[in-house]
This record gives sequence, C-alpha cells and structure tokens, in this order.
Amino acid sequence: MKGEVKHSLQSKATQPITACLMNAAFISALGSSYLYGYNLSVVNAPAMFIKSMYNRTWMERYGQPASTETVTLLWSSTVSIFAIGGLLGTLCVSSMVKALGRKGTLLLNNCFAVIAAVLLSLGETAGSFEMLLVGRLIMGVDSGIALCALPMYLGEISPRNIRGSIGQFNSILICLGVFTGQVLGLPQLLGQESKWPFLFAFLAVPALIQLCVLPFFPESPRYLLMERRDEAAAEKAFQRFLGKKDVSKELEEVYAEGHAQSNLQVVSVPQLIRNPAVRWQLITVIITMACYQLCGLNAIWYYTNGILAEAGFAGNIIPYITLSTGAVETLAAIVSGLVIERIGRRPLLIFGFSTMAVCFGFLTVFLNLQDRVSWFPYLSYVCILAVIACFCSGPGGIPFVLTGELFEQSYRPAAFMIAGLVNWLSNFAVGLLFPFIQAALQTYAFLVFAGVCILGAAYLYTVLPETKNKTFVEISRSFAKINKVPVQSPGDARELELQGELSLAIQPGQGSPKGKVTEMESSF
Repeated sequence: MKGEVKHSLQSKATQPITACLMNAAFISALGSSYLYGYNLSVVNAPAMFIKSMYNRTWMERYGQPASTETVTLLWSSTVSIFAIGGLLGTLCVSSMVKALGRKGTLLLNNCFAVIAAVLLSLGETAGSFEMLLVGRLIMGVDSGIALCALPMYLGEISPRNIRGSIGQFNSILICLGVFTGQVLGLPQLLGQESKWPFLFAFLAVPALIQLCVLPFFPESPRYLLMERRDEAAAEKAFQRFLGKKDVSKELEEVYAEGHAQSNLQVVSVPQLIRNPAVRWQLITVIITMACYQLCGLNAIWYYTNGILAEAGFAGNIIPYITLSTGAVETLAAIVSGLVIERIGRRPLLIFGFSTMAVCFGFLTVFLNLQDRVSWFPYLSYVCILAVIACFCSGPGGIPFVLTGELFEQSYRPAAFMIAGLVNWLSNFAVGLLFPFIQAALQTYAFLVFAGVCILGAAYLYTVLPETKNKTFVEISRSFAKINKVPVQSPGDARELELQGELSLAIQPGQGSPKGKVTEMESSF
C-alpha cells in the first residue's frame, strides 16, 4: 500500500501541465485582462490629439472654440468614465457567471470590447466626442466583468499545485497590455494625429481572437458539476485540462466540497456579508483589494515623465525611456508567476507591500534633494522602477488569485463582485483625491502611500494563512478559528469526501472502492 501511495504522489509531482490548460489560460486572459491593461495606457499617447479633436468638434457645432475648462472637463470625463464603467460591469457579473458560466461570460464580454472599439475608432470621423465617452464607458464595463470572471475561471480550471501560477496569467497579461499600449503609442507607430484612432481599433483584435478560439476549450468543471449538475461534461472538462482519463478523484473532491457547504445555491452579496463563517475571508479580500489600488502605483505613473525631465533627458526620447516601466512591470509579473508556487502567496504579498513602502521612503528623499545633487534624479527613477517591480512581484496579481481561493463555490461570484466594487471604487478615489493630496503635500505625498503599504503588510502578516497547494475546503477551515465557527475535524471531512467517492465509485456489480481510493491522488 505504501508503494501505491508513493507511486501516486510521484505521478502527481511529475504530471505535466497540459497544452489545453495553458492555452485556455492564455486565450481567456488575452481577451480580458490584456484589454484592461491596454486601456490603462492607451489614452496617454493620443491625449493631445483627442483634446484637439474635442475643440475642433465644438467649433464645428457651436461656431466658437471650446473654453479651456470645457476641454479639460471632456478629457477628464473620458479618462474617469472608464472606472465608472468598470463599476457597472462588476455589479452585473454575479448574475452573468451564474446564468452563462465562467467561459460563457468571457465570450459574451467580447461583444462589449468590439462595440467599444468601433465607437472609439470612429468618433473622430463622425465628429462626435460622445462616441468616445460612450466607448470608454463600455470598455470599462468590459474590464469590470473581465477582472471578476477571468480569475474565477482560471482558479477553477487549475490543479491546486499550480493554481497560483495559472492565476498569474491575469496579472501578466495586464502588464503586457500596458506595455503594448506604450509601444503602439510611440510617434513612429500609431501615436500620430492621423493614426491615433487605430490605437482604439486594436481593441477589437484580442476580443475577436478570444471569441473565435475560447469556444474550443472547456467550461470550468467545478461550475459544470456543482451548479449545472452535469457530471459527464465536468468529467470531460477535467480530462482535457489534466490530460488523463481517470479523473474520479477530482470529481470526488468537488463533491466533498459540495457536501461541506451548508448551501449549494449561489449566495447573494447580502447573504455573504451576513455569514459569520466567511467574515474574515471577506475582510481580507476587501483590505487586499483596497491596498492594491491605494498603494500608490497610479501616482508613480503621474511622476515618471517629470522625473525623467528633471534628470536631463530630452523630451523626444522620454517616451522610449518610459517603455522601461512597462518592460519591468511585465518581467516582474512573469517572475512572480514562476515562483508563486514555490514561495507562496502570503510571503510575496507581504514582501511586495513592505518593499514598496521602503522604496517610497527613498523616493521621497531623492525627490526632495534632486535640486541639490545632480545625479539624484537618476536614483529617483531607479526607485520608480523598484516600486513597479515590487508591486508586480505580489500585490499586482495575487489579490485576484486570493479572492478565488478564500471562498468556496457558492460564495465565489458574490465575493468577486465585492472585490470588484472595492477595486473600482478605490481606483476612482485615487483619481479623484490624488491631485489634492499632491497639491497639499507635494513630493511628501508618497509617504501616504508608504503608510498604506505598511498597514496592508501588517494586516496580511497577522491574518492571512498560506493558501498554496490547499483545497478550497482546507483554506476555509483555516479561517474557522478566527471566524469563531466550529472547526470541522479531519474525520468529518473524510466522511464527507467518502460520500462523494461512494456516489461515483460504487456501481452495480462492483465491490468496495477502497483500494481504488487509496491509490488515487487528487490534482485539485
């Protein structure tokens, strides 16, 4: 028997990551988080041309140029309405993933991206700034849905030993999208007055690729089994994602999770908030998501060009140097995806926030002394790159992974809705309040963000358990003490698991499944 168990564990350790799983993760992220990242940076390059178009359109309509205040209002609305759309998208994602499934929601979401691409790219031709505003709003809706449905899908299709790495596709593609927006926005490419609409037309390309390719990959097997009650489809999905025929142990584990939950129906947001059994999971997700937006990375983008100018770089080469921020961001996200299963979620989060706080401290010193020491602006820029790298090493992607891991199946859609609301409201708050903070504190504004990072790291150090290579039931059980709910004993958990095993393993004419159960090891 020991030999069988040893062989089982070795099989699990050497089980290859299938092409189906990798391709499904990449394609689902390409049409989702990639577009979100692209939209974060794509508006920077054509800003001057869009403002000029607004002024020209105003002149054609009303016979006089628009005032500076009007153009500023239209431009700020174009930028900020993206976050409002994200908020709207988050509000409807729970009902969408329940009705359409995780993959179905991602597929439908591509329609929003294509419609937004058409409106944004044809706005100048039609002489309509309203088309740009509506296009940005719809693109925000697309991103709000994507940032909830995608991590849910990635977390549910991944074996637990690589769940964090697969979940980091979300973060990696966000960073790659930001970098793509920076590259295509260069003056030699699409950052020209005659070509800027093509920057927005590009939005349709990843969406159409996903729309054509993703239907060939399976739906989340957990969704199929626990919410659709379609065991045959769930078994086929497991087989394709894991690359093996015998997936009975994976099915048993999902059944055991279902038996462990008191309510198999998808719960609403109010029900989730009132449930004491998941109270600290919810608090942890809210705090982590708030720190994700309030840790100061948005402020970094605001300062980058100014610091480069202070360092003596010529204005015409600053856009090329700025590409280094996108490159560092993408590289750090890839490294995080490679090491997350070895190091764990908790250490990467705590390390990321802690080192960001240290870098913000040094950045404040260098910014205040850069007029006295000629080479301090270069150190300021190094600090900027360090902050970006620290952010993407953990805080940039793990909050989305955690949201999927801290909650079992019936709570997950409501949890992602709350996480999304916190994400977009915090994003909007930073955009609204940072100009006032910067005006009042100048370069000392970064100390505010350092404080947020320290508080976030302290909370995670105190409350968050490690979740790598654990089942969703085991993760929920680790919060039982702090939630002050009865801890399920290992014997009870095994009994629940055996109920699922017996429902699958005992067929007419078969004997006891004990031997079979002993030699199987679940990937999930």
